[in-house]
Amino acid sequence: MSKSIAAVSRIAFLASDVLVDSQPAFPATSQFSKHFQSFAETTGRQPLRFEVPVGGDPASTILRNGSTASLVSFTASATSHTAVRLVVQATELSSLPLVLHIAVTDDLSDVILLRSAVPFFLVSYTAQQAHDNALLAFRIARVEKKAVIHVFYEHSGDASDVTTEGDIWRLLHSEKLAPGASFSPENGTNGYIEHAVVTNGVNGDAHLTNGINGSHSPGSTESPTDARIPNGVANGFCDIANAPPPVSAGLYELYEAALLSTVSCTRRTCRPLTFRGVDNPHTVAFVLGSLPNGLELDGIAFVPISLLTPLQPSKILHVIPSSTSRVILLEQLRRSNTKWTSLFLDIVNILQERQTSHRILVQNIWFTEPEQINAASLFKLLNVTSNLRSTSPLQLGSDAPSGPLVTVPHVPKHEVSYTKILSYIFGDHLEISNSPSFVPTQGAIVTSPEFALGRVRGQFEQRAQLTRSVQALMEVEGISPELHKALGQWLLVKNDRSKSRAVSDQVVASLKSASLQNAHVNRVLSLQAHLPARSKWIIGSDAWSYDLGSSGLHHAIASGLDINILILDSVPYSSRHSADPHRRKQDAGLYAMNHGHVYVASVAVYSSYAHVLQAIMEADRHKGPSVVLAYLPYKSENTPALEVLKETKLAVDSGYWPLYRWDPVKEARGQEPFTLDSDSVKNDLQQFLDRQNHLSQLVRSKPQLATELVSSLGESVKEARRKKAAEAYSDLLVALDAPPLVILYASDGGTAEKYAKKLMNRAKARGLSASIGTMDSMSIETLANEEYVAFVTSTAGQGEPPQNGRTLFKAFNAAVGRGDSPFSKLRYSVFGLGDSHYWPRPEDAHFYNRPGKDLDSRLEQLGGERFAPLGLGDDQDADGPETGYKVWEPLVWKALGVDNIQVLEAEPDPITNEHIKAASGYLRGTIAEGLQDTSTGALAPSDTQITKFHGIYQQDDRDIRDERQAQGAEPAYSFMIRVRMPGGVCAPKQWLQMDRISDEHGNGTFKITTRSTFQFHGVIKRHLKPTIQDINKVLLDTLAACGDVNRNVICSAIPSKSKLHARVYEFSKLVSDHLLPRTTAYHEIWLDNKLVAGEAVKDFEPLYGEFYLPRKFKVAVAVPPTNDVDIFANDLGFIAIVDKSGELAGFNVTVGGGMGVTHGNKKTYPRLADVIGFCTVEQGPLVAEKVMLTQRDFGNRVDRKNARLKYTIDRMGLDVFKAEVESRLGYKLSPARPFTFDRNVDDFGWTVGEDGKHHVTLFIENGRVQDEPGQDFKKGLREIAKIHKGTFRLTANQHIVISDIETDDVPQIKRLLTKYKLDNLNFTGLRLSSSACVAFPTCGLAMAESERYLPILIDKVEKICEEYGLRNDSIVMRMTGCPNGCARPYIAEVAFVGKAPGSYLMLLGGGYYGQRLNKIYRESVSEPEILAILRPMIKRYALERLEGEHFGDFVIRAGYISPTTEGKNWYDRMGGEGEFREVAAAQ
Repeated sequence: MSKSIAAVSRIAFLASDVLVDSQPAFPATSQFSKHFQSFAETTGRQPLRFEVPVGGDPASTILRNGSTASLVSFTASATSHTAVRLVVQATELSSLPLVLHIAVTDDLSDVILLRSAVPFFLVSYTAQQAHDNALLAFRIARVEKKAVIHVFYEHSGDASDVTTEGDIWRLLHSEKLAPGASFSPENGTNGYIEHAVVTNGVNGDAHLTNGINGSHSPGSTESPTDARIPNGVANGFCDIANAPPPVSAGLYELYEAALLSTVSCTRRTCRPLTFRGVDNPHTVAFVLGSLPNGLELDGIAFVPISLLTPLQPSKILHVIPSSTSRVILLEQLRRSNTKWTSLFLDIVNILQERQTSHRILVQNIWFTEPEQINAASLFKLLNVTSNLRSTSPLQLGSDAPSGPLVTVPHVPKHEVSYTKILSYIFGDHLEISNSPSFVPTQGAIVTSPEFALGRVRGQFEQRAQLTRSVQALMEVEGISPELHKALGQWLLVKNDRSKSRAVSDQVVASLKSASLQNAHVNRVLSLQAHLPARSKWIIGSDAWSYDLGSSGLHHAIASGLDINILILDSVPYSSRHSADPHRRKQDAGLYAMNHGHVYVASVAVYSSYAHVLQAIMEADRHKGPSVVLAYLPYKSENTPALEVLKETKLAVDSGYWPLYRWDPVKEARGQEPFTLDSDSVKNDLQQFLDRQNHLSQLVRSKPQLATELVSSLGESVKEARRKKAAEAYSDLLVALDAPPLVILYASDGGTAEKYAKKLMNRAKARGLSASIGTMDSMSIETLANEEYVAFVTSTAGQGEPPQNGRTLFKAFNAAVGRGDSPFSKLRYSVFGLGDSHYWPRPEDAHFYNRPGKDLDSRLEQLGGERFAPLGLGDDQDADGPETGYKVWEPLVWKALGVDNIQVLEAEPDPITNEHIKAASGYLRGTIAEGLQDTSTGALAPSDTQITKFHGIYQQDDRDIRDERQAQGAEPAYSFMIRVRMPGGVCAPKQWLQMDRISDEHGNGTFKITTRSTFQFHGVIKRHLKPTIQDINKVLLDTLAACGDVNRNVICSAIPSKSKLHARVYEFSKLVSDHLLPRTTAYHEIWLDNKLVAGEAVKDFEPLYGEFYLPRKFKVAVAVPPTNDVDIFANDLGFIAIVDKSGELAGFNVTVGGGMGVTHGNKKTYPRLADVIGFCTVEQGPLVAEKVMLTQRDFGNRVDRKNARLKYTIDRMGLDVFKAEVESRLGYKLSPARPFTFDRNVDDFGWTVGEDGKHHVTLFIENGRVQDEPGQDFKKGLREIAKIHKGTFRLTANQHIVISDIETDDVPQIKRLLTKYKLDNLNFTGLRLSSSACVAFPTCGLAMAESERYLPILIDKVEKICEEYGLRNDSIVMRMTGCPNGCARPYIAEVAFVGKAPGSYLMLLGGGYYGQRLNKIYRESVSEPEILAILRPMIKRYALERLEGEHFGDFVIRAGYISPTTEGKNWYDRMGGEGEFREVAAAQ
């Protein structure tokens, strides 16, 4: 047992938070792991430990588990594989507080290439030096947050002086010491001095007198400085007059500081260079390797190198005296990938800078054994080469440098059980494609599953060539009938293993006996090894064929080849929690099944031998990839078979390792493809189904019992509580002695937080001491000291915990993985909130309430005890989550002993937006005070509701939210600012100001929104006020761009109808101004109460009042035949009607449009507006006012999800609503006039208006104005704005119209458009008709990607369109990251609405010009499913569409989806029609 490894292991265990140990090749075991286990049993520390199997990737394990740790250790014995894996990710590793301890025996070949990988490289030659350098390495890593490589020899010598655990802790946590400041060992012994000059110091300066540890340096005649150093300095810390400037001086200073702290701890010197030998040698030998003890040679000085990186030139030069005529580098290497090592080249470069009168011969000598360095061999070699300029390194001894040693991997005896089964079934037909028997001839890589897959692919290709040659040979004239028959028989039975072998022998014999001179004959004979059919298997084993990153599995599945993969899992059930969760073999089965064409089986030979046989034979029969997961739990070859049997039984019976088979062929036949073969699991499942069936029958026979089963507060309970009112006071006094209750919640949308606060209020009403907080506000350590804790969590994304609970969830998972049980005194209960219909597919059902279920399970695994069973609230219940909550809450009170207490539960009303608005002082709130608070980048939650009325949303960067939370930092808060710009028209001066604002205050880009205005992202709090002021300088503002008010009024861009556009644009501004809030808060807060234009108004809201509107209110003006504003998607719409003379006669009025929906809540739906009449231009603003006021007074202020005008109209009835509006107007609206729409997309390119001015509409994908490589759109538009004399129009489809261009200016505009590629319209009709909202990373409501993902999806869908000749056909496709509908997805022909990362609601059948809602076609699709659905659909559309038929109309006519006749019927018949109907929807 190596003493060096023991010493290093001890320090690594005591110093590190995370230990990563690389395992040696089987059957050897890691010495480091043995020591770690011993220390774990004898000390109180429990660092996280991870084992990397031979062939694994240690760098990935380190990065995955050590990125947040204070200190990380990696331990390994040197191998070329380990070194290569570390070098590949050296950049990421070098910035971690990481020490890589690598043990070597007699060869540094594998580790020398790591020298340039990290900032520090230490080498230790003795056990004591390994101990001290390990301390030094950890000091550097922890203080400087940089990686250190520590290579040490596995010597058996003792580390006689061991640093205590307390001293190690103090060393790692002490502050830096300045060299020479306070401490120095005298001549290598203990000692302190009271002054700054270190007379006998360590790593001192030019005042050193006795060197370090009594050692000396060569001669003292080279410079005056040396004369001051009688005995020199061994490691050269003095100034040298002619020395070159230091290289990596900064790193060396860090090393020196750490070295001083280490020496002050160990009281031993620890030198980077050690000079051994005479004072005036003729040869200086730098040594990187192990020297014989006590070696002394006349005229030769040896300088062992302990600090390999950073290598200081001044230190190297200082140990070479003027008497030196030769410098050699002795390196202990057996092989090298380069002629000269990097160390030798560095020394040569350093010596070239040396200013001396004579040249020095520099040579590189390799040796393999320390005994080779002796007087006879070394002097002989030096004499022979005294005048030789070597062209390659010299070699001591007879061993020449060689390549890597190849050893055949050892297959553990337990694993032979599966290979024996394979041999038994297939006999001579078996081919294990990555068999260790191939290693001697093809190298060690042959056992890699990925390499083996390449071999198999090549074999299949060769067999295909063989088949073609046989077929060609049969057509050759002159072949004998016998040969022709044999070849024909082979073609018939070539895939039958038993028959093909016999026929193959006949074919070979016939070919050899025939006298044919033909190339095909030669080809068949050269490929005769492929004539017999074989059963090809690749075996994945952590012991000898590790599948790095499961790449072999992934590629095998994707290849579709007829290949079988046997994956062995050797993790014992009892050790499952300590295993790396990223290498779970069970997950491979789920992954493979998701591909649909792969046979998958999970087997365990020690559970059911027959099942293994059946699965292997079925896998072999399957034509395509097959994956067999085989369980074989053992720790070492010494593990007895009985222990393997026990572990297997535990795993199979518990369901940890289920036995099953998945045969996709059965699915193609209409049969059930999945077969569960675990008897115990099947029995448990049957008992569960029996219980469920019994309950169902009970409820059907006695319907009144159903209420009792799901409700806890019926009339009988209420009556019982009334009778006990007299006992309430005494019970309350008793309750004062009840234990305190801690309530923790995790909530994104606020619902879980609401229930948590409700529970707290009711707990206090019962006399309990209750406290509340987010889950992430509590650590495991703190939680372990609590007695009663109630958890309330909602469900986010794809069954994920909410943001403010993820850190604690991760901590729970890590603790479970370690097998910890910290909650011995904790009693807990969990209430989870979810939506059972959110994931309608059976395979996704486990996502329902997953955080609550997982939390309940984890707490139990960590030693907690439930005081009330898990409660689940379902949005689909009649009362939503309240139904489940009413069942769960009484159980909490009962467990706490306060269930019989009578209290008047006068709960405070929840604070709603209505309260916040009323208390805001007409939109003031405490915004001004919040802007002055520099302690946070955020505003108060109530103020963030008010800032919306000012056009401002608080957001944070969700791409880095988890990272910042892990760092303990608040989210990266910033703000979105939206400009109010009625009609979407701006002047060039305003454009230039928006461009400047995005650079100076935002993220360098800006967004053209679907409300035809500008939107900035990434504005931090201290830039809010300057940004608003800069916007105001060009006579724009942000007031009412968001919030519960009328928002930005939009109108059609219609560049060809200049005169008409001017009228509707003025009308849009008129309506916007008429409905604008009158509060002066905006000017007080942002403009210091100084208006740039106009006069201040008094604080009075004649239209809105102090409560403003129930919800947002959107107005649009459309000009037929272009419905580019999607008029029917707005609360209020005005459709321009032109009289016979072409003048604007007035508007048809539409009411009740709206897009917002809540997933799974069928009380919410999109709705298209209804036409209620006609008004003149003059009447328009008043009509807008009365419609808005009717919504103000009749809108739902209790439930914001049902507060939009569309719900008000459906609740009141359209006729009643219209009558109310007309009553307020004092007259009836005129009948609506005819109009026609034919599109809602923009007309791109150039056009000339009625006034002779030119206009050009530019395609800006998803409205993002930015500069990208090859697409400097932002810069190009800036340059155009500088010379443009007209206006810019922003369209509601997120594009830009450069308008009102004079004829003389057209060439200049065209030149700029061409220069910046803004005139490129070479896009598909699909892309030109697409639109997306912002979503990630800034939108706080986003559930999935949108703006960043839609272009990628269109890349793939448009290829399908082009394939079927639809490149130029317009198909309106829209995407949003959440169901709120900012990009108006519910009227698109194809739409995708985010539900979770990578998962979307798919909708079909919208009207091409916005006249019809689409409908849900699939409730959850990912990209592969989207493409699989759209390909045949688009193909049919290309082949079967009628003349002029649009895609949205076609999918209805073709029977894919039913039409949506009105918003209330949006959910009817969703999920497709007939053969296209989704199974989940049908149920």
